[in-house]
Amino acid sequence: MTIHTILKMGDPRLLRVAQPVAEFDTDALHLLVLDLFDTMRSVNGAGLAAPQIGVDLQLVIFGSNDRNPRYPDRPLVPPTVLLNPVITPLGDDEEDDWEGCLSVPGLRAKVPRWSRIRYTGFDPYGDPIDRTVEGFHARVVQHECDHLIGKLYPMRVRDFTQFGFTDVLFPDIGAAEDD
Repeated sequence: MTIHTILKMGDPRLLRVAQPVAEFDTDALHLLVLDLFDTMRSVNGAGLAAPQIGVDLQLVIFGSNDRNPRYPDRPLVPPTVLLNPVITPLGDDEEDDWEGCLSVPGLRAKVPRWSRIRYTGFDPYGDPIDRTVEGFHARVVQHECDHLIGKLYPMRVRDFTQFGFTDVLFPDIGAAEDD
């Protein structure tokens, strides 16, 4: 297992559209998933997409069984590995809430996201995943899946008066927890 360097905003690899995963249940895929989880945990991430470590595949991981110091008041999201995801909004309702990103360290912004979604895809073994979620869980899935289409959360910000440095906006969150 390896902790990878996370690409930062400005790296053109973050702007690519990722390729679908074609082969499931391979040693290489399982090792990549372990590396993603190790990398995400090493920086207190809520999720991580394969393109963030330079791997051009439609693969995201998110969730944890433990509270996240970057988002201490948020509900737990079950640990999930999602390949070739498809997101379907359930209704037109959106919520604005604060987001950060491991590829945009030290900054946060209010980002609009669909309130309730259905997401489908596959686990690493090729078994189907089909969930209907809302709130923080829905936000995390949408954020991570945006990485698969070359979008970073600042591209979705509508009100730049709600965009700034984490240590200014949220002084109780230590800088070490947000970079």
